[in-house]
Amino acid sequence: MLAVSERSLAVSRPLDLRRTLGILCHGAGDPVARFAGGRFWWATRTPDGPGTLALRTVGGELLAEAWGPGAGWLLDGVPELVGETDDWSELDLSGHKLLGEIRRRLPGVRLPRTRRVVDSAVPACLEQRVTGQEAFRAWRQLSRRYGERAPGPDEFPVWLPATPRRLLEVPTWDWHGFGVDLARHRAVRAVATVADRLEECVSMGFEDASRRLRSLPGVGGWTAAETTIRALGDPDAVSVGDFHVANRVGWFLAGRPRSTDEIMLELLEPWRGQRARVVKLIELSGLMPPKYGPKFSPNDIRRI
Repeated sequence: MLAVSERSLAVSRPLDLRRTLGILCHGAGDPVARFAGGRFWWATRTPDGPGTLALRTVGGELLAEAWGPGAGWLLDGVPELVGETDDWSELDLSGHKLLGEIRRRLPGVRLPRTRRVVDSAVPACLEQRVTGQEAFRAWRQLSRRYGERAPGPDEFPVWLPATPRRLLEVPTWDWHGFGVDLARHRAVRAVATVADRLEECVSMGFEDASRRLRSLPGVGGWTAAETTIRALGDPDAVSVGDFHVANRVGWFLAGRPRSTDEIMLELLEPWRGQRARVVKLIELSGLMPPKYGPKFSPNDIRRI
């Protein structure tokens, strides 16, 4: 029986665990981060070694359990992970009634901060220019084949993501079997090649961290934003280049069924510095722009 470390934390304000940490789950079948048995489960390779964390809320307390050599590191980082340091007090929504109402209705929504950059950068690379279904399948297959079972109870198994060294060992035919094209494959390799340098982003400012990520081949503004919002809790990260985000922002803020990145950024400008929080509320609103044209049909490269 593996030893479990436990800790109880009093949260300073409302906490919606699912809406806060759901962004860390890459698809319903994510083997690395998922909700099961009334808990949020997450496995990662900490600076102290592999570890698994399980979180649940009971009343006004957050109960944390952790397994493996990285248990202490994970427990120490729980406040940051659940957004205890994510301060929404300066977000002024008085000029937009509906945004303010969503925030009042969902006061427990926060931005997480995992402090694990590569863990977020790799799935972000896999999600470039493809549907969620394709990207989530690739992440699931990659993690199961090149990762390993994480420490923790057998009842709710999770998997450690592949190490940077293992990512560099994945042969071309396996990437093809995962449905990952050459451009995304190369982006993942670029991340894995300088993994240690990327983990240094945790101690850097948001702009410097984004700049370091964007210096890598195949890593642009979209991938950097998807990484910094999860790993660093960047409150101003905007996923420029995402068709759906631009349209949802345009529809919510201006009633435009179709928008561009330029329009989206213009609409979000009043909240510069806190744009990720505004986009989060818009996504949680459930409001979707009307759909036009035929349904997108993905090109499955595994058949080529």
